[in-house]
Amino acid sequence: MSEKLVVAISSRALFDLDASHQVFKQQGKAAFCEYQIEHENDVLEPGVAFTLVQKLLAINSKVDTPPAVEVILLSRNSADTGLRVFNSIQHHQLDITRAVFTSGGSPYHYVPAFNTHLFLSAEAEDVKNALTAGYAAATILNSHQSFSHSEQLRIAFDGDAVLFSDESERIYKSQGLSAFTENEREQATTPLSGGPFKPFLTALQAIQGQFEPDQSPIRTALVTARAAPAHERVVHTFRTWGIRIDESMFLGGMDKTAFLQAFGADIFFDDQKHWCESASAHVATGHVPHGIANQE
Repeated sequence: MSEKLVVAISSRALFDLDASHQVFKQQGKAAFCEYQIEHENDVLEPGVAFTLVQKLLAINSKVDTPPAVEVILLSRNSADTGLRVFNSIQHHQLDITRAVFTSGGSPYHYVPAFNTHLFLSAEAEDVKNALTAGYAAATILNSHQSFSHSEQLRIAFDGDAVLFSDESERIYKSQGLSAFTENEREQATTPLSGGPFKPFLTALQAIQGQFEPDQSPIRTALVTARAAPAHERVVHTFRTWGIRIDESMFLGGMDKTAFLQAFGADIFFDDQKHWCESASAHVATGHVPHGIANQE
């Protein structure tokens, strides 16, 4: 991985492209291309992940050079039809200069080439392929776009199958809550293996380490369905990794939405679709199709 944090994002995650996507679905590729060219000077409205990108790029103004963060555009548009996207990037004054346009092909192949820490897309298949290749990735849901009055970037994560492996989740799914709880009690001091988002969290931590804790431009939260005594293994895991999570919420199966709102999350990542769907009505949400919960 590169020293700077690299986030790759699709055009549909960054901007509201619902109208042109409907043209593509209903009328086909030729009509879509014509529509995009006709509207290439019409500025696109912010999409679900727009605020996240704004706040990520704003971190660069708070650190010494070289930049701490880079955002890459990975788009299924062609360069011709993607001109509207770049015009909108310039209009919104987003410092995004690198892009790949694949003319309908999957852009996930370019995730490794950019040394990407996180890939966000509206295309679930691209996200699954990136996760399989070992990269943090999430499908951006048609979520409420978070509008935060704070300049601080606030990112919330689920634990099992996101920050951690799904090893404990597998016991829960196959043997039930009692077996899960007993296993976590017995393994309390044994660190969990890292999940797909561990490298991304580590990169965030590296940026946080350049600031005093009360002045960091990033704040992180663990929002998990775990509860005592299963919390202890989580604490030991972060301690072993040398990672500080700013806030930890052990909710014991409670709905996460109110807690995400209280935290002021700019985005929330979870592997469980039902938690994602609940949260997405109020908070920008990325589904992580990883682990046993997402196996057909």
